[in-house]
Amino acid sequence: MIKYRKDTDDIVTLTLDMKGSVFNVLNHKISAAFEPVIEQLQSEIRINQLSGVIFTSDKKNFLAGGNLEYIYQVDSAADVFEFTENIKGIFRKIEQLGVPVVAAINGSALGSGFELALACHHRIAVKNPRTRIGFPEIRLGLMPSGGGVTRLVWLNGLKKTYPILTAGRLYRPIEALKYEIIDEVAVDEKELIQKAKNWIFDNLDYKRPWDQAKYDIPGGNIETPHITKWIAETNARLMKKTKGNFPAFQAILGTMVEAASVDFDTANRIESRFFTELIRSKTARNMVKAFWFDLNKIKSNHSRPKGFGKFRPKRIGIIGAGRMGSAIATVCATSGLNVIIKDVSMVIAERGRKYCDLLLEKRVGEGSLTTEEKNIIFNKIQITDKFKDFQDCDVVIEAVFENINLKQRVIRETEVYLDEFTLFATNTSNISISRLAKASDNAEDFIGIHFYAPAETQLLVNIIVGEKTSDETVARAYDFVRNIGKIPIIIRDRRGFYTPRVSSMYAMEGLALLNEGVPPVVIERLGMKAGMGKGPLAMLDEMSLATTLIFERRKQEHFTNIYYHQKEIEVLAKMVNELKREGAISKAGFYDYSDDTPLLWDGLKAYFDINETYPDEKEVIDRFMFVQAIEAVRTLEQGTIRSVAEANIGSIWGWNFPPFKGGVLQYINDYGLNNFIEKAAILEKQYGIRFSLPNLIRDKAEKGELF
Repeated sequence: MIKYRKDTDDIVTLTLDMKGSVFNVLNHKISAAFEPVIEQLQSEIRINQLSGVIFTSDKKNFLAGGNLEYIYQVDSAADVFEFTENIKGIFRKIEQLGVPVVAAINGSALGSGFELALACHHRIAVKNPRTRIGFPEIRLGLMPSGGGVTRLVWLNGLKKTYPILTAGRLYRPIEALKYEIIDEVAVDEKELIQKAKNWIFDNLDYKRPWDQAKYDIPGGNIETPHITKWIAETNARLMKKTKGNFPAFQAILGTMVEAASVDFDTANRIESRFFTELIRSKTARNMVKAFWFDLNKIKSNHSRPKGFGKFRPKRIGIIGAGRMGSAIATVCATSGLNVIIKDVSMVIAERGRKYCDLLLEKRVGEGSLTTEEKNIIFNKIQITDKFKDFQDCDVVIEAVFENINLKQRVIRETEVYLDEFTLFATNTSNISISRLAKASDNAEDFIGIHFYAPAETQLLVNIIVGEKTSDETVARAYDFVRNIGKIPIIIRDRRGFYTPRVSSMYAMEGLALLNEGVPPVVIERLGMKAGMGKGPLAMLDEMSLATTLIFERRKQEHFTNIYYHQKEIEVLAKMVNELKREGAISKAGFYDYSDDTPLLWDGLKAYFDINETYPDEKEVIDRFMFVQAIEAVRTLEQGTIRSVAEANIGSIWGWNFPPFKGGVLQYINDYGLNNFIEKAAILEKQYGIRFSLPNLIRDKAEKGELF
C-alpha cells in the first residue's frame, strides 16, 4: 500500500501504491496504512536517523480524492465528523514530523489527494500535460475536508484562495505553479526526486509558518479593512449568483473567514463542521448522485451494447465548415485525431479552419495549451471541397444546416466514397434519424451524433439510434464519443428525441403562464429562481419561436387528442404570424435585442392580458419542475432514454435543469415519490393532462423504490 525506502542520506521515500487498483485513492485502506508508517518515521526521528521524507506514487496518478461511496451513505453527523477528523489527524502528523516533507507529484493530485500534498512542506510536480492538480469538490456540491481550505488560506490568503476553491478547476503543473498551489516543476521523474532531495538538504530545520511563534495570513485577516470589504462584496455576489441553491459556496466562504480569524487547529475543526453539515444536505446528496454515481455509470459503458471490440478511429471527416462543424473538428484534433473539413468551396472550408485556429488560440490565452501544443493540434486539421477525400476516414460527421432535403442530398453524395467500415453520423437536433437514413444504402451503419453548442466546451453528446441502426454501430459511436472526451447518452429515434421533448415542456409552461396573465418578468424570475439556466421565454427566443411553432404543430397533428398545448400554440402563432417576432435570431421575440443586453419586450402587455395579481411562487416553480419530470418519466417508460443516469445527466447538461436537484428524475426522489404523486394530482385537476402521471411513477412508489 505504501512502500518505505530509505537511502544513504537518511531520506525516506514513501511510494503510494494501492493494491488491486489502477489509481491511488484515499479510502479507508490507504488512510489506515499511514498510521504504522508515521510511527516508523517518528521512531527514526527519535534516534536522529531521518533527514526528510518524500511522498510519490507508483501509479499513473499521485493520489485521488476520498471515499464518496462511504460518505454518501453515512447518516450520522458524528460518523462523518470523525471520519474527516481522522484524515486531518494523519495529515497533521505528517506536517508536524519535525523533518522536511516534500510531495513529489508525478501524476494527478485531486481533492483529498491534493490535500495530502498541501500537508507536505513543499510541492514539486512533473510537467506532464496529462497531470491535473486541484479541488473538483465544488462540482459535486461539496468542499475540501482534509484541511485544504484552511491550508490554502494560510498559505496564499483569502483573495487568492477563493477562486481556486470555488471554480472547481483542475490545473496543469505550469498553471498550478502560476497560481502558487505548488512550488516547483520538474521536467521528468528523475529531476523530480533530485529537486525534492535538494530542497530537503536546504531546509533541514523547516517548520510550517503557522507552527511558528508568529505568522500573519498573506493579504490580511478579517480585521483588515480591504479584506472586510472583500468578504461583504463576495458574499453579496455569491447570493446573487447562487440564490442560496448551492450551499457549498457559502460553506467554503464561511470556512475561509473562520480560518482567517482563529488559530490553525481550531480552523481545521471548523472546516470539518462545515463539511459535515454540507455532506448531509439534500443539495450535496443530489449532486453527488448525479455527478459521481450517475456520471460514473455512464462512463463505465453501462449503456454501450455488449459483445463488440473497442473502436479506435484515427481519421475523421467533417461535412460543413460552420461553427458547429469547425468546433467538432477542433475537439477531434485536440484528442489526437486527424481531421478533414469539407465544404462547397475551399474558401468556405478555410474559413472554418481559421475558426478552429481561433478556438485553439483562446485556450493558449487561458493557459490550458502551450503555443507548441496548439500548433501540433492545428496541423492535424486539413480542408477539402471534394467528397472523395473522405475515402480513408473512419468516421464522417455531417454537420450542415438543419434541412432534411439538404442533409439527405449530402448523405447520398458522401456515401459513394465510404466503405462498409466507416461510421457515418449526422449532427441533428430535431430531424428523425430514420428519415435521414432513407437516403442511405447502409442504414444499419448510419446514426445520429448530436453535439451541443458550443461543442468545444459542452461535454454532453446525444447518440440517436435509428430504426435500422445496428448495435455494432451504436457501440462504435459510443467509443468515438468517449475517445474525444465527451459524455454520451443513447436515445431512441422518437419524436422530439429527449432533450427537445422534455425541455420544451418547461418553455411551453412559460407560455401557459403568460396566457393566464402572469407578468412576463415574474415568469422569467421564477424560472431562474427554480434553478433553470434561463427563463422559459428566453429559452423560447433562443430556440426560435418560428421553429418551435412548426415543431409544436407537428406534435399536435401526431398526438391529436392527447396534445397538451393548444392555447400555447395560439401564443406562438400570435408572436410569429401577427407580430413578426421570431426570437433571438431575428433580434425580436419575447425579448428586445436592439441593445447589448436583451430586455423583455415592452409591447407584450399590449397584446396579452397581464394581471397585476401575482400567482403563488411555489406553485409556479412546482409547475415548471413537474412538467419536465413527468415528461422525462414518459421518455424512460417508452424507452426513448435508456437509463436514469442518462436522463439525469442529460437534463443538467442538455438544457440546464437545476444541478442542485441532481437531474430531472432525481428531482422526484428529492421531492418524495408519494408527495410528488399527491401534488401531481392537484396540478392535473387544476391545469390539465400534462400533469397526469405515467404508470412507472406509481409502480416505483408502490414498490418503495427510487429512480
